Amino acid sequence: MVERHSGRLRRLWRNLHLWLGAGLFVLLVPIAISGSLLVWHDHLDALINPGRYAVTAGALQPPSTYVTAARAAVPANFQVFVVRFPEDAGAPVTVTTRETGLERGARPRLLTVYLDPPNGRVLDVVDARASFVGFLHRFHENLAIPDYNGRSIVGWVGVAMLVLSLTGIYLWWPRNAAFARGMRWRRAPTGWSNLHHMIGFWISIPLAIVSLTGIYLGFPQQGRDLLSSVAPMTPQQRGGFGAPLLQNPRLAIDQALDAARAAQTQARPAALFTPTQPNPAWRVQLRRADATELTTVMVDDRSGTAAIVTPLAGDRTAQWIRWIHEGSHSGLLWQVIVFLCGVAPPVLGVTGIVIWLRQRANRKALARARAEELSQLGAAE
Repeated sequence: MVERHSGRLRRLWRNLHLWLGAGLFVLLVPIAISGSLLVWHDHLDALINPGRYAVTAGALQPPSTYVTAARAAVPANFQVFVVRFPEDAGAPVTVTTRETGLERGARPRLLTVYLDPPNGRVLDVVDARASFVGFLHRFHENLAIPDYNGRSIVGWVGVAMLVLSLTGIYLWWPRNAAFARGMRWRRAPTGWSNLHHMIGFWISIPLAIVSLTGIYLGFPQQGRDLLSSVAPMTPQQRGGFGAPLLQNPRLAIDQALDAARAAQTQARPAALFTPTQPNPAWRVQLRRADATELTTVMVDDRSGTAAIVTPLAGDRTAQWIRWIHEGSHSGLLWQVIVFLCGVAPPVLGVTGIVIWLRQRANRKALARARAEELSQLGAAE
């Protein structure tokens, strides 16, 4: 009785595993591959567009130098939104500008200006959304579908991937609980089956982790509500690309950076966000040599006072969820694992479909053989 129940349960999970994998194969594969490429998005961009990274050696200039050069390189209706400084030597400074003067609700264009750090020389001007790496980001996040419809689809694909990972572990586990036997390459009679079992076993747990973090990112509001119910988080504010930029800040950009560095000494600039309305403040991110996380300093545009932002537990957790999913800030080993989590689903999908087609063909052949045998017995009688 127990064996019969176990067999039924195994067939249920096998069917669920099969139809999820085969049914969503067309979506799973491109989402997985785009995610694996984005693990090293900067390196990929430099490989495709080496001119953007043709920097020279030398010290950083004040941010006003880069802002002046960027403004001269973009149309007059574009306003500087963020200045990003290189994390490592050999990388450019980037200034992201946003289109202004649009009708309410219209989506602004973003132009990113790549600059040589020692002198502010313009290396390239790019519409980030139209670039290859920008497209990869948009496709992986929301299938390049506007609003939240595409993001929700990607979130549900993450749910399917999580179910595939967990059911895969269950189906891989030997029935007699002989764990060591399950690790053997020649566990199944065909190479396709052995390849599917071995890759599935080694990648299942990391893939489940990447899928789970992807579900959080695919349903940002629901994920935030759930996380904030167990850990304090900073209240959401209307900001980012949707918030109107302050047209005439009182502080110069160099003054804002100086105020932030005075509040957090022994740190170099990582990014500087210009003020937005209705509560104008410069958001400055600083990088300390003894810390893996960036320090955020808010500089009031009216008074010039600087305050270091202490991230709450929920904010830190949300940041780590993103880092785990992206493979960033986690070392080379985890980056390689996340990359393999994107490569494995296409291999598992193809091998799984081949296994299913062969099993189906074998069942049909067996049914025909039985029918012929019954036919022969009937004729003999």
